[in-house]
Amino acid sequence: MTTDQLRPDPAPDRPDILPVRDRPRPGGGEGWFFLSEALRTFRLTGAVAPSGAGLVNALVVPATSRPDRPISVLEVGAGTGAVTRRLARVLRAGDRLHAVESNPRFVQRLLADPELARRGRELGLRVSECRVQDLPEARVSEPGEDGGGGGAGPTAERYDVIVSGLPFTNFEPVEVRRILDLYLRLLVPGGELTYFSYLGTSTARLLTSGPRQGARHRAVVRLLRRFEREYGLGSRTVWRNVPPARAHLLRAPDGHRAAPVSGDGDGDGPAGGAWEPAR
Repeated sequence: MTTDQLRPDPAPDRPDILPVRDRPRPGGGEGWFFLSEALRTFRLTGAVAPSGAGLVNALVVPATSRPDRPISVLEVGAGTGAVTRRLARVLRAGDRLHAVESNPRFVQRLLADPELARRGRELGLRVSECRVQDLPEARVSEPGEDGGGGGAGPTAERYDVIVSGLPFTNFEPVEVRRILDLYLRLLVPGGELTYFSYLGTSTARLLTSGPRQGARHRAVVRLLRRFEREYGLGSRTVWRNVPPARAHLLRAPDGHRAAPVSGDGDGDGPAGGAWEPAR
């Protein structure tokens, strides 16, 4: 069997899945590329720079504090691949990594990344160009279809870890609620979710967008805080990120794994800083 036979190819009924191509990444200047896309599509990008090392470390904690078996990881909003590449480094052969990104220019960047192409063969890496809501595994079955009252379809893949880079405060509250509910359906029992929020955004939104957008932003924040109180394990503030951010760690119901221990700030270790208890 050749290495080409081992590489994932798009299935006829899964046009959202794209193979990672093993060729040099064009250009360079990832920060400028990210900024140009952020200015063009800010509602969907929600940031002005890729996540820094400290934030990346915090987001990948569940993939490093893991059971002694292969795991499946879903990354939503992969961007230019800062978190994707870190996941590819910390995951082991036999694990599975699925990156979802709706921006086609970011997707091309991911497909051309040589590090992802090299490690992707061991991880069964696949890249889907779509919203997470449009994944086949996000399909909600009709009541009674799988013997229950709904949920993901009977053949849907489940994930041990979900890392979300979506800019929740750019969305409407009802959209955020649907995405959070979807994450819970896609996680295995006890699976873990990380996502982040930038600090000081409520004031910035009010000053730049007016009262209506400020009210929408606050409604999303309240929804996220309720979600964190119900499922949260803790959070970590990353002051060195641009802008400063807070990473949140949550667990789906029926979890039995212990929360990660404190680490060493913004360093390169897998833990990377102390977690504050969820409130």
